[in-house]
Order: sequence, then structure tokens, then C-alpha cells
Amino acid sequence: MKKRFTGEQIIRILREAESRDEPVKDLCKRNSISEQTFYRWRNKFGGMDVADARRLKELESENDRLKRLIAEQMLVFRPKNNFTWNCVAL
Repeated sequence: MKKRFTGEQIIRILREAESRDEPVKDLCKRNSISEQTFYRWRNKFGGMDVADARRLKELESENDRLKRLIAEQMLVFRPKNNFTWNCVAL
């Protein structure tokens, strides 16, 4: 089963990796994550503190919500008549 980590947990793991002279492989094994996940987190959250990670999560959620809202509005405001553009091939 896929385990979800909070922003705080991710930042803690990344800081732990920076502060120790331990191979990434061992750190990942101890935290039950793949090395691929670790490097993806490092690319996304590297250099952030907990507040930054929280803000990023909020902005991503808001972005998803607004995308869904726009998609719904596009469905509502479809033209009533189903006209098509008649193109003449040259």
C-alpha cells in the first residue's frame, strides 16, 4: 500500500540526508522509500522549509480546484446550437 508523507516528514528526511554522511540507499531503506522517491522529493522540495512546503501544497490544491472550475464552466457555457465550421478544401 502506498504511504503518503506530509510535507514536514519529507523536509525532515531531506534534512537528515544533508546532515549525515550516510548513503542515500540506507536512508531510503530506513524510511521505507525508494531512491527514486527521495530524488524526486529533493528536486521538488530541496531548500524549502516546512512553511514553504505547506504553501506549495496549498497552491497546488488551489490550482487543481481552479482547473476543475474552469472545465465545469466550459461545459456549462457550450453553444446551444451545434454549428460547425464548413471548411472548403483548396
